[in-house]
Amino acid sequence: MNRRRTALLSLTALLAAGLTAVPAGPAGAGETERIRNGTFDAGTDSWWTSGVTAGTDGGTLCADVPGGTANRWDAAVGQNDLALVKGESYRVSFRATGTPAGHSVRAVVGLQVAPYDAYHEVVPQLSVSGDTYTYTFASPVDTAQGQVAFQLGGSAEPWRFCLDDVSLLGGVPPETYEPDTGPRVRVNQVGYLPRGPKNATVVTDAAEPLPWRLKDARGTVVARGTTVPRGLDPSSGQRVHSVDFGHHRTPGRGFTLVADSETSHPFDIAADAYDRLRLDAAKFYYTQRSGTPIRDDLRPGYGRAAGHVGTAPNQGDRDVPCRPGVCSYTLDVTGGWYDAGDHGKYVVNGGISVWQLLSAHERSLHARTGTPGAYGDGTLALPESGNGVPDLLDEVRWELDFLLKTQVPDGEPLAGMAHHKVHDEQWTGLPLLPADDPQKRELHPPTTAATLNLAATAAQAARLYQKYDPRFAATALTAARKAWAAALAHPDVLASESDGVGGGAYPDRNVADEFYWAAAELYLTTGERQFEDHVLTSPVHTADIFGPVAFDWAATAVPARLDLATVPSRLPGRDRVRQSVRAGADRYLATLRAHPYGMPYAPEGQRYDWGSTHQILNNAAVLATAHDLTGRTAYRDGALQSMDYVLGRNALNLSYVTGYGEAAAQNQHSRWYAHQLDPNLPRPPAGSLAGGPNSSIQDPVAQAKLTGCTGQFCYIDDIHSWSTNEITINWNAALTWMASYAADQG
Repeated sequence: MNRRRTALLSLTALLAAGLTAVPAGPAGAGETERIRNGTFDAGTDSWWTSGVTAGTDGGTLCADVPGGTANRWDAAVGQNDLALVKGESYRVSFRATGTPAGHSVRAVVGLQVAPYDAYHEVVPQLSVSGDTYTYTFASPVDTAQGQVAFQLGGSAEPWRFCLDDVSLLGGVPPETYEPDTGPRVRVNQVGYLPRGPKNATVVTDAAEPLPWRLKDARGTVVARGTTVPRGLDPSSGQRVHSVDFGHHRTPGRGFTLVADSETSHPFDIAADAYDRLRLDAAKFYYTQRSGTPIRDDLRPGYGRAAGHVGTAPNQGDRDVPCRPGVCSYTLDVTGGWYDAGDHGKYVVNGGISVWQLLSAHERSLHARTGTPGAYGDGTLALPESGNGVPDLLDEVRWELDFLLKTQVPDGEPLAGMAHHKVHDEQWTGLPLLPADDPQKRELHPPTTAATLNLAATAAQAARLYQKYDPRFAATALTAARKAWAAALAHPDVLASESDGVGGGAYPDRNVADEFYWAAAELYLTTGERQFEDHVLTSPVHTADIFGPVAFDWAATAVPARLDLATVPSRLPGRDRVRQSVRAGADRYLATLRAHPYGMPYAPEGQRYDWGSTHQILNNAAVLATAHDLTGRTAYRDGALQSMDYVLGRNALNLSYVTGYGEAAAQNQHSRWYAHQLDPNLPRPPAGSLAGGPNSSIQDPVAQAKLTGCTGQFCYIDDIHSWSTNEITINWNAALTWMASYAADQG
């Protein structure tokens, strides 16, 4: 896990919640009640209150909550000194009402002392969600300082909260989790291009081929054939057959595929099948912006106040100090994108995201099937729309400006390097809007990896923004040169794997690939001999870099190789560079053809990686690039077929993209897209990519429900499962690039 945020194990919201419809009954054998006086028969004994006027009324605790409080914790009721045992399952239940109806309460089981970690939380809307609530979770720690708290603040108007029958029962059986996988015929639930590949998977124990029928929206059979048995699929543990209906090219909406007495989810066959996704995947970034209000007229239902601009309770990003002992200055690091479901901003993850989005723009300029106006001015509905600049460049500029701000000032010991990240001093819980984050913000130490990310992306920006903003392009190139020189002077300043409190660590022990990438981008922009020499003499340049995973934030050799192959230049030996891309694509194509679910991803031992959905898309991007280089249909079809997995042709029969497909993920881990916890908050916007199956299942909800899972089944659509179900800027960058490529093929 050296390339993953292993330090997220210290996450405040180590949560594992599962709503059930059965109220808690009397304690059974081996079950232990932790709550004292949960029926309030002894008045308020054992309970504390804060910021409310409370007392018992007929055996019920009622609290008058004042209006005008800023935070949920400004008014609360709770009980302390509860013993919790690591790994033990608990059932928390209570009855609660609110007057007037519709107010919500944040019910938390957590730590009563700093850092106040939450082990389980939920935010039901009282008298709307019902009156009786029961949840099951597993404790991630041993502690004698557990707490049950009901946080009531944050309402503009006063209201009355009443509580009874509170129980925290230990030793209950863990929940059995059986995902609903729907019909056994698995398809791309969004659609297929008329002249593209059309493949499906049937889960069946049948040993012989089976008949299949393709039906249009009226139920008329428009094509038929027989399945191809594929045997046992090791990535899912299922026996499956494949279906190829690519010969049917007639467009239409609402097709279904029938096989083995099962009918698939509906899908389209249309030339514009990916047009909306191309835009929605890129629109994701606007609502991830830090340091600016999100306009509801541009994103209806997603408007919010600016985060981290110093408006109380925010401490803001305008004057951020370093962690103690790191530096003596402060920096204005406002702006940028929130990295994922937390409020952190990370240069290495921002770097790969910027590269891939700018690559989508650059591909449109050079590829034979590119569409230069696809992300043109006005296409993404941004505040900057109408300024004559392609909207995708406007959006990426928001992150680039932040990256430039992370550079260490002149006169300091590490001048020119980039700080690795900025985030909260401690982890925060869910839900928490960016503007409501009260934590102190800190700069974390500069690193060589972050510095080279800045050098690479600023150099790339310098050539792509020259046409629209020559002054910014010059500024970016100056910053890239300064970062390159600083990295050469400090080639082994690495991020600490233990620097994971309040934000992900993002450690990377090998930066040879980042040096190669930065040199490549600087060469492609300037054509200078010093950068050409570094590219040609780097051992990475001739290495076999196309492994089971092509690239991610910590493996950046492939981005360099792809740009060297596609961006016009006079690099000596460029034909060999292109040949290496084709060889990598051949490897992924062979993997796809051998895979019963038809994807270019087969990690050793079926150990699915963190963010496996974007790994599949990045492998597909290599296939797409090989198609751009050669025009070979096989590469195009492999790239397009890879999209099928992400959009529903998988073991769970689930689209991992919100708003796309009849059965789609919708509860990704996020502090502000937190509808699962608080009905007043939205779900993630359409076009948000879930991380997907992760065999390491690091979070407690995944550990409680997915232990022993096989490959594709190591996923749960739950907001608390940050290891399988988070959203991130780099995952959506992969989706944006591939959705744009797929739309071009239509």
